[in-house]
Amino acid sequence: MSRVHALRSLKLAWAAVFLSSFIAMAAPIAWLPVGPDGGDARSFASDPKNPRHIYLGTTSSWLYQSTDGGSTWQRLAKLSKKDDLVLDNIVVDESDPKTILVGAWIFDHPDGSLFVSHDGGNNWESVKEMEGQSIRALAQAPSDPKIMIAGTLKGVYRSEDSGRHWSPISPAGSSELHEVESVAIDPVDPKTIYAGTWHLPWKTTDGGVSWHNIKQGLIDDSDVFSIIIDPKEPATVYTSACSGIYKSQNGGELYHKIQGIPATARRTRVLMQDPVNRNIVYAGTTEGLYQTTNSGANFARVTGPDVIVNDVYVDPSNPRHVLLATDRGGVRLSDDGGTSFRGSNTGFSQRQVAAVLADARNPRSIYVGVLNDKTYGGVFTSPDGGATWQQQSDGLNGVDIFSLAQASDGSILAGTNHGVYQWSGSSWAEKNKVVRYTEESKTGLVKKKRVTVTKTKAVPGKDISNRVGGLDVSGPTWYAATNGGVYRSTTRGAAWDGGPIQGTADFRFVAAKDEAVVAAGRQSLAVSADEGKSWKLVALPAKLTAIQALAASGDGSFWIGGREGVFFSDDKGQSWKGFDRLPASDISGLNYDPGMKRLIVTSWNSTLVFAIDTTDKTWKWWESGWNLHSVTLAGGRLVGASLFDGVVIQPGSEIAASSVAGR
Repeated sequence: MSRVHALRSLKLAWAAVFLSSFIAMAAPIAWLPVGPDGGDARSFASDPKNPRHIYLGTTSSWLYQSTDGGSTWQRLAKLSKKDDLVLDNIVVDESDPKTILVGAWIFDHPDGSLFVSHDGGNNWESVKEMEGQSIRALAQAPSDPKIMIAGTLKGVYRSEDSGRHWSPISPAGSSELHEVESVAIDPVDPKTIYAGTWHLPWKTTDGGVSWHNIKQGLIDDSDVFSIIIDPKEPATVYTSACSGIYKSQNGGELYHKIQGIPATARRTRVLMQDPVNRNIVYAGTTEGLYQTTNSGANFARVTGPDVIVNDVYVDPSNPRHVLLATDRGGVRLSDDGGTSFRGSNTGFSQRQVAAVLADARNPRSIYVGVLNDKTYGGVFTSPDGGATWQQQSDGLNGVDIFSLAQASDGSILAGTNHGVYQWSGSSWAEKNKVVRYTEESKTGLVKKKRVTVTKTKAVPGKDISNRVGGLDVSGPTWYAATNGGVYRSTTRGAAWDGGPIQGTADFRFVAAKDEAVVAAGRQSLAVSADEGKSWKLVALPAKLTAIQALAASGDGSFWIGGREGVFFSDDKGQSWKGFDRLPASDISGLNYDPGMKRLIVTSWNSTLVFAIDTTDKTWKWWESGWNLHSVTLAGGRLVGASLFDGVVIQPGSEIAASSVAGR
């Protein structure tokens, strides 16, 4: 290691220690989550002694609670430092409601854990015997609350001491009894257990000593998502599978298929029986909520087909009070037994916010763009600094929002997965017309002299219809970075020209300062010195493996960020230098704020937010308490965007930061 490199490493280590020590001493208040309300909701459970105290699981490791029957929600606990735990199963101990168990798993990865709290959710620990297990099902024996059953990708597990210790009860190494998606325990006999797998259901009557397949009447190779047992008539068993809903009246030994669920609603994710009127059973599917009022003789849909239902809660003290946990739409509430539903998401925010923008003309007005929420998402606006939100998505048709930008005349533009849109004041309109400029030469006689005249002709091209990851509309020429190339418009979006640059098409970021423009993809970097009329590809900095952020500063310098840190260019992108004074790497976002005259930097591996003075290279920092990918200044406070927890905002009314010279 060279002396210079050693000194730099020592400096970074010192800065990290300094920051950690200061944060510990200062005990800063984490930034406040403010919405927009909604997002993905996964599972419910209630306090057995207070049915209005309800717990709600999410896809981002967060557990929420409501103490008013689901009318409002509060964050209770984040069960892991990971942001992608799916909390699909919650059990509140019947004998001790302060004991809560939560089973977790991770999308597209065989991992997860079982978490337990003994103080009502204030403190949590993972159960060592279940660490690394992808837990897909969890149940408590109605006749013996000490007995609990878990279904995982590896098989079926049992606890006989209220979840403290676990052991497998399915055959080790079984080629059939694994990938367990659902479990149910007989209400009278805790040794009788049902397990639904990704193949078919199984049953044991001796506590797992022996198992047998219960598939008679089921279509072969059916994924079994939910099993429920009638509490008064245990021989009556309802089972949902990818092939439909089935009912058995002899403990699962023979099933018959229930009519009313169309073939297109193949994934019935959950079944829930009314605890008072056992003739009523709800079926939550990927195409709406269905209900039977005659013990399954037939089902009828009671919501629209766009509602994807993950769980159903029926209040045992008031069965007409029904809650749905849904994809994108969050929690939906009914007070009339499922006849009608309304959103009930106050305090619940699980939006994947990809872009955040503060209105330059009204700094308290904030725009955010979200991903994956289709008609429930798009763009949301807050006129009061995040206190309240309104969906502003008319005309977007369910597209995802990847970027937001504001032009000098106040116009708001959105980069989506289907081109560029502009807000008209009442709705969004596409701004994707592309023209190709060609030169046409004609030769003729003018006053007996042969003259060649060349004219530039605009020919309609193929509209921008792909992902627009970056927009820069700060000057008279607008730019759009897409996965089909880089486009420019000198007509305020009325028409664009451009495309791939020297055969490279996938661009995600673009930034301009005067006539200089820099565009970047993950592995590509292009510069223009003439407002995008001509481009050339340049090499990435030697130490940078991929670009994750790009910005232009007020002094004319350009900045890029990636896994290896921050880099800057003082010669319009021709060459780049590493900015090794900042104790952060794996950069998630760069945003130059003209009011602060600083570059705001966020990192995937830190909850710190940095602001660099691009002239003298000093910097300030804040502890946000969240993993953020974009931060901007709005109404005197910093506002951050996350990919899991919506928008978070700096507490207080004024910016206060700790300064570090960084030299």
